[in-house]
Amino acid sequence: MEARIGICLPSSAVLHTDTKQSGNPEIADYSQQRTTLRREVNIMKKALMVWGGWEGHEPKQCVDIFAPFLEDQGYELRIENTLDVYTEKEYMNSLSLIVPVWTMGDITDEQAQGLLDAVRGGVGIAGWHGGMGDSFRTCTEYQFMVGGQWVAHPGGIVTYTVNIVVDDDPITAGLDDFEMNSEQYYMHVDPSNEVLATTTFTGEHYSWIAGCVMPAVWKRRYGQGRVFYSSVGHVAADFEVDEARTIVQRGMLWASR
Repeated sequence: MEARIGICLPSSAVLHTDTKQSGNPEIADYSQQRTTLRREVNIMKKALMVWGGWEGHEPKQCVDIFAPFLEDQGYELRIENTLDVYTEKEYMNSLSLIVPVWTMGDITDEQAQGLLDAVRGGVGIAGWHGGMGDSFRTCTEYQFMVGGQWVAHPGGIVTYTVNIVVDDDPITAGLDDFEMNSEQYYMHVDPSNEVLATTTFTGEHYSWIAGCVMPAVWKRRYGQGRVFYSSVGHVAADFEVDEARTIVQRGMLWASR
């Protein structure tokens, strides 16, 4: 279904042109000048979710968590499990939001160019964990767009804290620090990122990183596009943690144009 652009008069719309109905001729006249009917402009936003790659990150299960949210927000949603969709230039440029859920794997030059061009042109992109932060290890321009790349998760599944460091941003407002029992991502990160949350390594597994404060949630720009990333969300069950799920939901809405 293509995006709908139209103007319609809902059944509940009221015409305020009858002075008897309004009870005041001046009010009726003002209403008629200002607007004689209530218009509803319906411009449906489009979102694309692309899942695949390493199955250990449960890409389809994670898509199934966030797809209903986007639909509830009024998005026309398309879900694909092939990177070839990135080569559909006209469609890509029509999007409001791209949500990649694809760990590791390979991307062709044409596929990468289609994705990167769309974001540079203003399409938003939002994702989490390895589905966005460890996707195509040989595509450095993709990593430049994301603002970081996974390199390690010391200790595997560990208990760690995510610290909210910006509490007046729409993505993190009202949220407190929270604990995860999952992979704590150690990443190479772009210093131009606007960091919203961090996590600190204890050094229990690698003594030389003790006390290292690592960005865990950030936002940035890539050309005209907004980019959101959270390192939290190893498997679908991680999003049973309210804060982890809420951050991604808000991040998608922030990134969307």
